[in-house]
Amino acid sequence: MLEFVIPVRHPQNARNWSVLKRNLAQTVASIAAQTCNSWTAVIVANHGADLPELPERFQVCWVDFPPKQQRCGEQLDRDWEVDSFRMDKGKRVLAGLLQAKASGHVMFVDDDDLVSNRLAEFVEGTPNANGWYVGRGYVWLDGSSLFYENREFSGLCGTCHIVRADLLRIPESLEAASDTYIKRMLGSHIMIEKILESDGTSLLPLPFIGAVYRVGHSEAASRIWFPGLSWYWTPRVVYALKYLRRIMSIRYISVALRQEFFGSRKMR
Repeated sequence: MLEFVIPVRHPQNARNWSVLKRNLAQTVASIAAQTCNSWTAVIVANHGADLPELPERFQVCWVDFPPKQQRCGEQLDRDWEVDSFRMDKGKRVLAGLLQAKASGHVMFVDDDDLVSNRLAEFVEGTPNANGWYVGRGYVWLDGSSLFYENREFSGLCGTCHIVRADLLRIPESLEAASDTYIKRMLGSHIMIEKILESDGTSLLPLPFIGAVYRVGHSEAASRIWFPGLSWYWTPRVVYALKYLRRIMSIRYISVALRQEFFGSRKMR
């Protein structure tokens, strides 16, 4: 069984809730298109948040967490912002895990990303595995007709790990979890692989492209520029092969890719 956990930010931390809701609806459709029924999903959101209509196998974990603290102007501190983000996200993920009583495998999915419809069936076939990291994934400029394949995906996108639930050492309650645990294990996709490796429970690379990282919209957590064709141009011949490889990583979003990641023939 694969449990998807989708943490949704506080409405006061959203720049445009209508965009967030639209993206979340696409994420939900993507998850719901799994090729088998061995999965469930929990969305974690603040009471009163306007969520899209949810299909079967989804539940909502309603929370009363305050908005993530923010600084601006001269007070802007990158490390402080990252720490605040990880704490907020980690608490939401933990609340979802506790409500779902996760016992199989778990995948944390950002509220604007997409996943392969093959994940649940793949996990069902190897129920005792430690889990996997998404080494290869697509980057998608919101609304475009192209994917860009990234081969270091787990270092780029938060939707990148499938972990057997017992390896997460889930505490009995939110109050029982330390801030360090929340931020390092559940609030950051950068640290979890190394933590599990040090525990002797390393993750394996997922043997296919497993997720899509959506960029270029108002609610994107990271401001990453999608590599358009102009990004590859260079007058220096020494870089020709390097940039040719990047160009070859661009994929047109075919009908097959739309079915696998968007859950339908048309991008909604």
